[in-house]
Amino acid sequence: MAERISQREAPQSTGTLPVLALRDVVVFPHMVVPLFVGRPKSVEALERAMSGDRMLLLVAQKDPNVDDPGAEELYTIGTVGTLLQLLRLPDGTIKALVEGRARARIRGLVDEGGCLVAHYELLFDEPSSPAKLEAMARAVFKRFEEYVKLNKKIPPEALESLQALDDPEKLVDTVASHLSMPVAEKQKLLEAPSLSKRIELLYEHLEREIELLQIDQRIRARVKQQMEKSQRE
Repeated sequence: MAERISQREAPQSTGTLPVLALRDVVVFPHMVVPLFVGRPKSVEALERAMSGDRMLLLVAQKDPNVDDPGAEELYTIGTVGTLLQLLRLPDGTIKALVEGRARARIRGLVDEGGCLVAHYELLFDEPSSPAKLEAMARAVFKRFEEYVKLNKKIPPEALESLQALDDPEKLVDTVASHLSMPVAEKQKLLEAPSLSKRIELLYEHLEREIELLQIDQRIRARVKQQMEKSQRE
């Protein structure tokens, strides 16, 4: 049976939280994502979060093949998240719905009774001009709009949800969550010291992806023309 959580307390600027190590995924603030959890330390992290304020630190692994990651195998920057829903499956694994809340840096990591616990501090963006951020975010949205038209894997509904956002930070984090990027690249986005830097990195990635998709389209069109020409002959 699913357990729903309604608390929406804001994360403290510093503190300790159980750590949920993530394979092949980086969770951004404002991102809601389902996670399937089965490793003992990960299950224990969820149990501790459930018995407390429902918050935990979501941290990506550097190598997804490591089954029992320690401090050396985890990135030092992750996202404080809130458990929105838990579903205990018959095979013992747990489906957890989590929402990213804020970026955080790990200041210390210890193993307490089968669960990794992090001493963390929230990260705050370096100040930027609101007008500049709005203009940059608008440029990212236009590029993402073009990307969605070329990449059929992203549903058009994604654009509709973005159009309703008037917060550049939420827009950037949401766009990043839709992109298929290596974990190392997404982690670089998460670790950027300012929102303007994250927007720059995201824009550059979209530019590269759009160029690759356009090249792919031209190649497909050329091959199609050659095949049609051969059939006529």
